Amino acid sequence: MVQIGKINKLTIKTTQAYGVHLDGGESGDILLPTRDVPEKCQPGDEVEVFVYLDREDHLRATSKKPYATVGQFAKLQVVSNSSSGSYMDWGLGIDLFVPKSEQQDNMKEGNSYVVFIFLSNKNNRIIASSKLEKFLSSQPPHYEEGEEVDLLIYDKTDLGFRAVVNSSHDGMIYENEVFQKLFIGEQLKGYIKKIREDLKIDLSLQQPGYQKVDDISQTILDTIKEHGGRIALTDKSPPQDIYSQFGVSKKTFKKAIGSLYKKRLIIIDASGVQLTKQ
Repeated sequence: MVQIGKINKLTIKTTQAYGVHLDGGESGDILLPTRDVPEKCQPGDEVEVFVYLDREDHLRATSKKPYATVGQFAKLQVVSNSSSGSYMDWGLGIDLFVPKSEQQDNMKEGNSYVVFIFLSNKNNRIIASSKLEKFLSSQPPHYEEGEEVDLLIYDKTDLGFRAVVNSSHDGMIYENEVFQKLFIGEQLKGYIKKIREDLKIDLSLQQPGYQKVDDISQTILDTIKEHGGRIALTDKSPPQDIYSQFGVSKKTFKKAIGSLYKKRLIIIDASGVQLTKQ
């Protein structure tokens, strides 16, 4: 069955001067224009195409790949506005429409926004929405604390950064736990810090737990050795300095050097950390 707004593998039925007809099964033939037809293809060959509805509600195909397909979130740029909505560049010859009713805030030409791409219930056309929350799952999250997940940063609030978790749930990275620059639309790995009683998800950009502490402890030891047996960082150092050196939070760093101190591997003084003489 042909999936509108998705990449489909379809078989070439016939070739014409203006393009080829693809076998759309129950949906009928689908035109792939000449400009998009792969070289030396023959009837019976399979091609990968993106399928959409044209302005006359006819199914059409293109070999171009959009930046995102139906059912996905993506950061896209507004290229023009009209009284009914905005148009975004999504990598095809046709622009992606965002109706006024689907805009969280009025979109401005030239700005980029994170949107969700879906099929309109009215006419099966592909459209987008920046009202992301209604497309996120309302089902209880089934993640384990410490589990690695895919994140898409989509909003900045007074508390921190909101992120789409595994293209499914909403999560929060708190401001006081962010030690790197984050950008709206950025995709990166993160970890489940906690599932709260209200089922909201707290996120971390650093792996929680003792394994992380063990890993960073070894990294600290290696770094001290590389710097002649001493580094000018302590548990009193600014969080930004610690993150710049080791890529972890101040809390994780303090746990790590505390562990090394208890094992009598390092000495901590007011100006830094150094290896013990063994």
